[in-house]
Amino acid sequence: MSQQKRLSKNNRKDMLKKLLGFDSTTMTLRTESIAGITTFLTMSYILAVNTSILSSTGMDKGAVFTATALATALSTLLLAFMAKLPLAQAPSMGINAFFAFTLVQGMGYPWQVAMAALFVEGLIFILITFFNVREIVLNSIPATLRYAISVGIGMFIAFIGLKNAGIIVSDPATFVTFGPFTPVSVLALTGILLSGLLVVKQVKGALFYCTLIGIPLGVTTIPEGFLPISTPHSLAPTFCQFDFSQLFTLDMAVIIFTLLFMDMFDTIGTLVALTYRIGVVKENGEIPRAKETMLADAIGSTFGAILGCSTITTYLESASGVAEGGRSGFTSLVTGGMFLLAIFFAPIFLLIPGAATTGALVLVGVFMMESITRIDMKNIAEALPAFITIITMVLTYSVANGIILGMLCYVLLKLGTGRHREVSPTMYVLSVLFLLKFIFT
Repeated sequence: MSQQKRLSKNNRKDMLKKLLGFDSTTMTLRTESIAGITTFLTMSYILAVNTSILSSTGMDKGAVFTATALATALSTLLLAFMAKLPLAQAPSMGINAFFAFTLVQGMGYPWQVAMAALFVEGLIFILITFFNVREIVLNSIPATLRYAISVGIGMFIAFIGLKNAGIIVSDPATFVTFGPFTPVSVLALTGILLSGLLVVKQVKGALFYCTLIGIPLGVTTIPEGFLPISTPHSLAPTFCQFDFSQLFTLDMAVIIFTLLFMDMFDTIGTLVALTYRIGVVKENGEIPRAKETMLADAIGSTFGAILGCSTITTYLESASGVAEGGRSGFTSLVTGGMFLLAIFFAPIFLLIPGAATTGALVLVGVFMMESITRIDMKNIAEALPAFITIITMVLTYSVANGIILGMLCYVLLKLGTGRHREVSPTMYVLSVLFLLKFIFT
């Protein structure tokens, strides 16, 4: 009987390794589960934020919430089984803003037309991923820029956390400045210090516990008659609501091209940063299962548009789960499952204040700074592109812009110093496309 139990246990381990990349010799289900919950709590704000942004276009708020949760869950679960990496995917914070504030409110397109553009972009993404175009682009990025991308994303994550909590605010004279002390900013500052203390004390699950502790400290406002559970909101108002009447126009072609660039380099940047953090990148710089990761977000984006959600991308906040020890697709399985549950617990997740996750985001930034030691800072031809990548990623509030400007700087410096053979043909093609993008968009 005991032998049968051992065989059954070994079969379960083999199954988990085959399906999710879970290696029982170096990983534990407890750590992977904590990592998955941590990632979910750190990025659960997207349920409220994406709903708020897209509903500003006239889309039904309840339907958008359900679409956001379902699209996030599906793409993350696809990633768990296809890529077997501890990453999560959700609506891109840059693209949802582009959708609402540029396409709909700025250019005057009905949201149904804008959603049709997202759907077409998703289909194109599936095709170029299937034919390895995105993987070729990823593998063409030199090691220096990969390290810089990791550092830049870490700083960008920390900046997002500080900004959302009101610790950093806008200023007409200096652009940004230190914000006033408010209950929100005080909670966030407390969370940062508490996160650091727990990590120093080597308390397992530090980011997870910090996120939970921050929630009940007074910032959360519970409405009258609050109920924690509700039935899922209907998708009918947004499901397959496409208007293709303006698809074959020059403006729409430019829009789809812009969406492709934004999504491609947001995903590539995040994938590079997090896989270095996990430690799965090969000696030659190749990232295992990169194609599967990008295919998951392409399918998720297409499915999301059908439901009524903006484009899906791999999320920066996945780093919080990685920092907690997540190393396999089991982490993503837990995160995806939590987003499915969130559909029924919408009232609870809409109450979570952004300040509760600030400590986790700042510590993620600290952890991702490690890659800067690998950059040859004495070689200006390597150091300057790395610096441009890092600083513009933060100052332009865009991972894609940081990567594009860093790559252009890298190519131009190599050409100017007579070292053009060190640049791959793909990098030259991309540089030309980047220049055209800046000229025509």
